Amino acid sequence: MFLGYKERLLKPASTNFTQIAFMRMSIILFFFFAFFSSTIIAQKSVGVQVLTTGTNTSLRGMSIPSDQVIWVSGSNGTIGRSVDAGATWKWMVVPGFEKKDFRDIDAFDSSTAIAMAVDNPAYIVKTIDGGLTWKKVFERAMEGMFLDPMDFKNEKEGICIGDPLNLGGVNRRLFYIIRTFDGGETWKEAPMYQMPPAQTGEAIFSASGTNISFLDNPDFEFAFVTGGTVSNLYMIGRPGKKSKVVATPLLQGKETAGTFSMATDKQKTIYCIGGDYKVPKDYFDNYFYTTDAGNKWGSPSVGPPLGYRSCVRIIKDKTLVACGPTGVDYAENGQKEWKKASLESFNVCMVSKGKQVFLAGEKGKIGKIVYQ
Repeated sequence: MFLGYKERLLKPASTNFTQIAFMRMSIILFFFFAFFSSTIIAQKSVGVQVLTTGTNTSLRGMSIPSDQVIWVSGSNGTIGRSVDAGATWKWMVVPGFEKKDFRDIDAFDSSTAIAMAVDNPAYIVKTIDGGLTWKKVFERAMEGMFLDPMDFKNEKEGICIGDPLNLGGVNRRLFYIIRTFDGGETWKEAPMYQMPPAQTGEAIFSASGTNISFLDNPDFEFAFVTGGTVSNLYMIGRPGKKSKVVATPLLQGKETAGTFSMATDKQKTIYCIGGDYKVPKDYFDNYFYTTDAGNKWGSPSVGPPLGYRSCVRIIKDKTLVACGPTGVDYAENGQKEWKKASLESFNVCMVSKGKQVFLAGEKGKIGKIVYQ
């Protein structure tokens, strides 16, 4: 049957309209499923897998020089090392230091590591053969001597800070700072201008070795945070530059409260975390950040970490992880919202170059962040 003139005009138009509508619907469905899939990926749950536990030590030091190599340190002179990304562990007790508490460790590879024993006398030891042997590279006995954290800028330059001491007849207490420029082989006291005076009742915590950090800043060389009666952020000036001290808004006012850990990113944001370790479930004023060297402070717009936290680390960009005795928290944007990742207790967490997060805590417990 032949089509009339009007029918010949309408038939193609109807077909084109159907095709266009189908194409539009396909595009809409494509973007819907693409958005839905990306949302699912972004909102995947975060948890913790325990890798090992049961060793007679409280772990507070951790260093991850590569994706495969992890070092940890703790009480009872104990050091641990893994060379297969935490699958298996070799445990060792440093001879002669069986009663010492190694609360921080920095490692350069599977062979070389430097561990810090905190209290009077304070020691720093070093191995270059994977822990088979250790040598003492620093010792200091003095009333009130207590080392807290270490940090290394590279394989040569490192810094270690301790509680305030009366030094050189100075009628005030100065934060005790020692430095190395030869990979930890020798340590010397920092110049006086880099050892600021402490306020009454102010101290540094030794909870995870993460409350001091070298800075990528033209004016300030390194920074550290304190607690106790007051909680301050100290930014120590480079030679010829002035140092800066600013009060933090974190919980303070007693010897068990303050800032316990800090982390800095390439955008010069400083994230500070802490609380009161005697009240571990309290999350009042436990986390703040600054993007302008402490002139202004911000807090999460939705929720903070859920309790006292001894350590905070940057995974990438603004993605953060924090841990403490009541659990582990995770933030895709550390300036907005924190979420619970686990109720497992840990003292310290570190991030590998491949962005894998490992954690360590009491009774030799070691874990890692897993994404589900």
